[in-house]
Amino acid sequence: MSVLVIGGTGTTGGLLASLLPDARIGTRKPVRDDHVRFDWDVPATFGPAVEGVDRVYLIPPVGVADPAPVVESFLARARHVRRVVLLSSSAVGNSATGMGALPALVRAMPEWAVLRPSWFMQNFTGDHPVAAGVRAGEIVTATGAGRVAFVDAADIAAVAARALLDPLPHNTDHLITGPEALSYADAAAIITELTGRPVRHHSVSTAEMTERLATSLPKEFAAVLAGLDEDIRGGAEDRVTTTVEDVTGRPPRSFRDFCELSLS
Repeated sequence: MSVLVIGGTGTTGGLLASLLPDARIGTRKPVRDDHVRFDWDVPATFGPAVEGVDRVYLIPPVGVADPAPVVESFLARARHVRRVVLLSSSAVGNSATGMGALPALVRAMPEWAVLRPSWFMQNFTGDHPVAAGVRAGEIVTATGAGRVAFVDAADIAAVAARALLDPLPHNTDHLITGPEALSYADAAAIITELTGRPVRHHSVSTAEMTERLATSLPKEFAAVLAGLDEDIRGGAEDRVTTTVEDVTGRPPRSFRDFCELSLS
């Protein structure tokens, strides 16, 4: 068994790589012996990266409107790969084009799993706009009072590890959430309590959120992201699953526990 972790230095890929010490890490800028160059924009890197590999953790190209053609090209070159675990999203439905077309490609493999995590707890840290809002004392979204069962990326990685390593293939979609659904106002209140720094949630219209995001993103992409906020406002992410515990045997981390470790 040999595993290629695409995006192995990223948020979920890096955490997964730490659980799979013998894995090959696909990255655009290799710096270690276990790294191999992999770049979605350079198809010549596909073959060498997947040589001798029979299992792949597949993070699709970021910021590509329709990644299906390049992912399909990669899978066509991965002739010896039996099992593919795709990182998708709870916000992405099945479709003929775009991100929603990828699960069908993966389901055509002999063994597969599609991970559909909710919104990452890690969005509240680092360089994410929500994290910038936390530092500024105001998180701005178009979600209203809509709730999200935020999930720790470490729990996503734990599910991915089992999907890659279990003797029997999962051959299913895994909807992955944290243990409770929270509004952004709820999250802001928890952060305020734990850090002592006032943080509030300011909800705006979808149109205003689009304009805010368009100051740093293409207008069409900004509209897509604002639309996801609108979906949350309508209740699309207000759900909790037992996937993490069912697959890994342990409960998922709570938002409070994550914040205590990451923000206090």
